[in-house]
Amino acid sequence: MLYVHPFAEEMNKSRRMAALQSRALAASGFAVLQIDLYGCGDSSGDFGDVSWEDWLADVMQAMRWLQRRADDAPLWLWGLRAGALIAAEAAQRAGSAANFLFWQPAISGKVLVQQFLRLKAAGALADGSAKAVMEATRAEIAAGRTIHVAGYQVPAPLLVGLEAAALNPPATAGGRVVWLEVATRADPSLSPSSVTAIERWERSGFEVHGAAVPGPPFWQTTEIEDAPALVTTSKSLMLEPTIA
Repeated sequence: MLYVHPFAEEMNKSRRMAALQSRALAASGFAVLQIDLYGCGDSSGDFGDVSWEDWLADVMQAMRWLQRRADDAPLWLWGLRAGALIAAEAAQRAGSAANFLFWQPAISGKVLVQQFLRLKAAGALADGSAKAVMEATRAEIAAGRTIHVAGYQVPAPLLVGLEAAALNPPATAGGRVVWLEVATRADPSLSPSSVTAIERWERSGFEVHGAAVPGPPFWQTTEIEDAPALVTTSKSLMLEPTIA
């Protein structure tokens, strides 16, 4: 199992949940590898110098490292939010057969970037200049410059690559996908966009187990929060026998 973390501050908010899931899977016999992508956390480099290609290369290198040490075991890629986009594209680039665990996957990088850029415009809502701020930010990205959002220096090559990404099934079909979302409602259900995406993955030959579980949006909450149902459901669905 290779964990691919989400984007920017969502990575920090999710560290506890990633650790809880990793320990639960390790106790069940999985070899779990967590990495910090280039420019993030304890990795080398600076976030302001990162490109989308750097992150794809990191994941493919980690895949090779893990496969050399557990070459008799099936490979799982576990992506949270933007991490799902990175995992799927890295598997496609590497041409490696893989199973996937998706947590609250971002289906469109374009939507994710738009949400992130709104943080920059939020402070300009009061005086009505938000639209102008967004246009200026887009111009900076188009010119290949680094922008400043929510305390992060974000390079244009990273945002351009992320914006172009989509959660498409790799050509190496035939694997398994555990697709999970959390919701604060008493009766959580998958979002309509996820249902549509899951159908696309199934048509491509993947065996998909999709479910929604109760829990907080821990990747964006002010305080660090847990979603225990996500951990237990992930493990139970991953350990289910493959459908014949």
